[in-house]
Amino acid sequence: MRTETRRQMLVVLSFIFLFLFSCASTPRKETELGNAEAYYNRGLAYGEKGKYDQAISDFTRALELNPGDARAYDRRGFAYGKKGQYDQAISDFTKALEINPKFADAYYNRGVAYAKKSQYEQAISDYTRALEINPKFAEAYYNRGVAYGRKGQIDRAMSDYTRALEIDPKLAEK
Repeated sequence: MRTETRRQMLVVLSFIFLFLFSCASTPRKETELGNAEAYYNRGLAYGEKGKYDQAISDFTRALELNPGDARAYDRRGFAYGKKGQYDQAISDFTKALEINPKFADAYYNRGVAYAKKSQYEQAISDYTRALEINPKFAEAYYNRGVAYGRKGQIDRAMSDYTRALEIDPKLAEK
């Protein structure tokens, strides 16, 4: 009987240990996620003011606290793109898409970065993927039209410009 009691006690202690260990190793505390959101939001504000180095720094800190935030990768990529660091931008957009493969804005933004590097096939592919996710994405039609135009595919460019203007007539003011 004594051995049976000892075995039961060992099982109970094992469960208690496992419970305490799992609580202690919780990967993200609520405060860390809140801080990540605060850094993300400040990064947005820096980006709006054109302070891209500070924005990149805040998005990086947000990602240290919450590495699964596709939005932070997308916005950091956008900031890198504004600085002309297109390879780093493409890397961040790609990471955002690994986290969220249905992130139309990340496909669009990566397409813009590819276009800035004159890699029009990749840009067209990304704009097309963005449009598959969001068929009303006027800017994606517009920019895909620009890429088709740069490749000499004028009929396709005109078709995309027309579709973009049908969706958002204000694009004519660009």
